[in-house]
Amino acid sequence: NIIVGNTVLYGAIGGEAFFNGVAGERFAVRNSGATTVVEGTGDHGCEYMTGGTVVVLGSTGRNFAAGMSGGIAYVYDEDGMFAKRCNTSMATLEKVLPSAEQIAKMPQSEWHAPVDVKDGGERLTDEQILKGLIERHFRHTGSERAKALLADWENARIRFVKVLPTDCCLINKDIKKRY
Repeated sequence: NIIVGNTVLYGAIGGEAFFNGVAGERFAVRNSGATTVVEGTGDHGCEYMTGGTVVVLGSTGRNFAAGMSGGIAYVYDEDGMFAKRCNTSMATLEKVLPSAEQIAKMPQSEWHAPVDVKDGGERLTDEQILKGLIERHFRHTGSERAKALLADWENARIRFVKVLPTDCCLINKDIKKRY
């Protein structure tokens, strides 16, 4: 059920896109600022991504996040096999923590989230970002997949994997050591 072709959002520098279906290969390649939700991708999704936020509500092809140096992706790992399809040479995989746990465990300065200017300059937790984007995806597309995930949010959240550049993690660890 591919509804958008190969290389959609190639080099995007901003904006939002919500796709009620699966994208072809190289979805969001070289994305440097767009925010998007899609229900699955072909091979090489988020390849060479330098910025932006990508949410994938279904399976991905192989080599996801190859060369990723910026931005964040959240992938629904329904079959528990995403780590085998992700290229982790430059990307790190993390769990999406419940908001309360993220707030308790990590100072905001270590969160990999943009500052939300509309919310008084506070950073949003991963759960807030992810759930908010899925809610907007549902509102814009009427997606049955999004509706089902939101209806069983606690069980859905634990299956999401956060994908971020390894360099971001190394920088945060270095900052912790110094201060």
